[in-house]
Amino acid sequence: MKVGSAVKRGLGFFARQEETFKINLLRVSAQNFFLTLSQQYESLYIVALGATPLQLGMINGIGGVAGAITAAPTGWLADKYGTRKILLLATSLLALGALIFAFAPDWTVIVPAMFITTLAYRTVMTVCPIICGSCLRDEERATGMQLCDTLSSAPNLIAPIVAALMIARFGGISVEGVSPLYYLKFLGFSLIFILILKMFRDPEKKQEERVTSGFLEGLRQVNSEGEAVRRWIIIISLSTVPLSINTVYLPLFAAEVKSADQFVLGAMGAASTIIPLCLSIVAGRLADTLGRKKVIYVTTPIYCLSILLLVYAPNTAALFVSGILQGFYMVAVVTQGAMTTELVPTHLLGRWYGILGFFRGSIMVIAPVLSGFIWAALGPEYVFFFIILTELSKLLMLATIPETLGNRS
Repeated sequence: MKVGSAVKRGLGFFARQEETFKINLLRVSAQNFFLTLSQQYESLYIVALGATPLQLGMINGIGGVAGAITAAPTGWLADKYGTRKILLLATSLLALGALIFAFAPDWTVIVPAMFITTLAYRTVMTVCPIICGSCLRDEERATGMQLCDTLSSAPNLIAPIVAALMIARFGGISVEGVSPLYYLKFLGFSLIFILILKMFRDPEKKQEERVTSGFLEGLRQVNSEGEAVRRWIIIISLSTVPLSINTVYLPLFAAEVKSADQFVLGAMGAASTIIPLCLSIVAGRLADTLGRKKVIYVTTPIYCLSILLLVYAPNTAALFVSGILQGFYMVAVVTQGAMTTELVPTHLLGRWYGILGFFRGSIMVIAPVLSGFIWAALGPEYVFFFIILTELSKLLMLATIPETLGNRS
């Protein structure tokens, strides 16, 4: 399958989707740009404010608490009251968190900022797949999710470069050099809030299937009506480990161990979007024809290779290649997202994603703190060996899950 032909079919697919899907894609694209703007530099910023690597892990762990305690009720509230209201609240909190980051005089002020930001981010990540799961048909679901990931990843290619130029302009990797990124993020999230307020509407299916059952009853329904949900929770938890660690320790490792400057970090961040941009639609079509599991089995080992390349990188070029191969993580995760929606009935998606969000949030608490101890006790490279162990464990668990392609139309 030629990539150009796949892209053309993907754009045709996009044109026939309902308006909610299109507006959400615009929202996610803008959100990704502003989230990615500081992603490669956030841990360095916190360290510059006085935190140690262990304290850095604890700060991110505290942020994970917010995601864990709010995810399950967020999914239920989205099912009951609609996604629009939840998105408005979460986006306003993202703006507030960015503002606190910008004004932080030392690392202790980052604690509430991280709590607010992670709470908002996990809320958005709980709601977003509900929208795709409600708008897309079974035979197009993986393609649609990969298309959304492809188009919304385009700003991620630009954001690290913009950030590197801004940091160079304001004084390099330091508090003074990085803080302007957060002012820009505050402005960006404020504009996204206006976009949601003026243009976004709840998916049509969600309007028809608004729930009347209580929160606890909804959780029982997920367990009784879903398929392999307990094992899938383990898989999603294992899949969250790389994200929760890499956002905290990968830039720190590249800067402190591999001597990467802001331009190398920016290049690595931009490089990680190349694979999703080029291959997501192709991967989506393969997942919709050959099966979701096969795509995950192929992409996950390549991602593990990128981690090994990071650890043993002898030069900047190897770091860049590692960044490119890290894009296979997102291809695998989005394909897993298609499976996630197909394990439970559509009317339970909010509560299902809320449950998964709780476990993701719990991992976001545990993994960064544990990695901080690993960094201090064994060495920085062992943090990344731990990531590989969790990814291989995920593949073993995946073998016990039935293929979901065709489960729901």
